[in-house]
Formats: sequence, C-alpha cells, structure tokens
Amino acid sequence: MFDPDSWYAEEIERTIITEDEIRAKVAELGDRVSADYAGTDEVLLVGVFKGAVMFMADFARALSVPVKMEFMALSSYGSSTTSSGTVRILKDIDSDVAGKHLLVVEDIIDSGLTLSWLLKYLEGLHPASVAVVSMLRKPGVQRVDIPVKYLGFDIPNEFVVGYGLDYAERYRELPFVGVLKPSVYQK
Repeated sequence: MFDPDSWYAEEIERTIITEDEIRAKVAELGDRVSADYAGTDEVLLVGVFKGAVMFMADFARALSVPVKMEFMALSSYGSSTTSSGTVRILKDIDSDVAGKHLLVVEDIIDSGLTLSWLLKYLEGLHPASVAVVSMLRKPGVQRVDIPVKYLGFDIPNEFVVGYGLDYAERYRELPFVGVLKPSVYQK
C-alpha cells in the first residue's frame, strides 16, 4: 500500500487510479483476452520496456491461456519528454514470431507514433495476428490512429507516474497511477 510518509509522497499531486482499481482492471482484461484467445496454442506477449513490465507481469498472471513473453526496447524520445517519431530498436524480440498470435503490452499510449511504427514492424514479421493491450491512454493527444483492442483506462493529459511509468527512472514501483507535481519536472 502507498505509504504517505515515503520519499515520493510530497512529489505526487494526486492519485488518479488506485491500486485496487488497477487490480480489478487487470483481472477484467485478463478475462477478455483469455476468452478471445481460448483454444489457441499460445499468445506471445510483447512488452515494450521498461514501462510495461509491471502491467505485463500482472496481466500474464491474469490470463488462463498459455503465454510466452518477449520484450523490446525502443527509443523515440531521446532526452526529450515528447516523441520524435523516429524509432530505434535498442532490443529486439528473440524468437521467430511468424504464425504466432502477438499481443503488444503497453503501459500508456500518448502520441501513438512509436506504437504505430512497432505495429508495422511486427506485421512485417508475418504473425498470425497482432493486437494491442494498454493499461492507459491519453485521448485527444494521439497523432496517429492506434487500434487498441484491450484498454484499461483513459486518463487526462497530465504527467503521470507509477505502475511502471516513470520520470527520470523514478516512481515506476508505485502501485497506483498518480499525477506528478509540475515542480518536480519543470526544474
């Protein structure tokens, strides 16, 4: 549980999604995906490091279909807080995905530029199917249309951290999603 006396308590403006809400949504998404992929040999979860790790671990445990996990590391931000749209693969998936059912696991969709690029890349590897599950989405800020088949929550266009989301590699371990005070990142 969140400790209000912890080192980051003064840096979080407010909680927008609680730990209990996250837990319930992960279970709901797990049930939907399990029903949709019932009878398949396996689903290959493709997590986009590092933000998706928390969600991907919980989500994989919520599924009742066989899964394998792969991770990719992509860069489109550099040292900026907004995507450049130019994507570099820092770590590619390790296995052959041809003929497999891929489910890209995302922590958050904002501009959609990186994810749009990733979906085209993965389609080029000839999987049986590619779908997206994302815990969060910021409606109204997408610059490209992303087909998100499974969505946890729409959130306001604010700087959020927790449940895998970070600022300067901090706050990922928070069990909730909260708004970071602007004074922390506008120094």
